[in-house]
Amino acid sequence: MCRCRVKAFFSYFLIALVLLQTFSREVLVVDFALNRAALAARFCVNKARPQLHCDGKCYFAKRLKQQEERESKAPNALREKLEMLPLAWGPLAPPAPVCWAGAPLSYGPGRPAWAPAGAGRGVFHPPQAPRA
Repeated sequence: MCRCRVKAFFSYFLIALVLLQTFSREVLVVDFALNRAALAARFCVNKARPQLHCDGKCYFAKRLKQQEERESKAPNALREKLEMLPLAWGPLAPPAPVCWAGAPLSYGPGRPAWAPAGAGRGVFHPPQAPRA
């Protein structure tokens, strides 16, 4: 198997994982719609009371609530994991900033050398108040 096929497979796999995580609620809805009868027969809490017409909606509501709880906990868990990263990165450390010893930077005059000293005074002036 050539290297490009491995890269392509790996990239498609990562894209699929990101899409599944992004559309997790939609996946739950599609799963419920496709397997409604089986889920109602297997997990419904109101099987004894058919007049409620639950048809597995109670189980679906529980699953959605669990999914929302997982999503709300995820940012906090990620922040905690990032805070636990070591400060010494070892070989993966970013390079140290380069400092050159030399003359301090000077920005020179506020105008280019080829422009005369009074250039622009006739064009740039503050607006005047309207006359009554």
